[in-house]
Amino acid sequence: MTTQTQQTTGPAAQQQGSHHFVLTLQKPHRGGFISATFTNTFTPRPGDTRADVYGVLFEEVTRANPELVRANVLFFSLERNQL
Repeated sequence: MTTQTQQTTGPAAQQQGSHHFVLTLQKPHRGGFISATFTNTFTPRPGDTRADVYGVLFEEVTRANPELVRANVLFFSLERNQL
């Protein structure tokens, strides 16, 4: 079994977004599986739904990591980024 864990970086990492997300993907790969977890902050556009944000994040992650295109989602969490 092949396991890979990554953390996203980019503009959202430079400024703290209004929400924190965790997205874990898994896909069959060379007789095993490739798994990756991405976490960061994100600020949705006004009127965005949780489903909208999920779609944007899944697309961004798979575009940046083509080996995960058509991967299964094992976990997704989106929470306000405040204590």
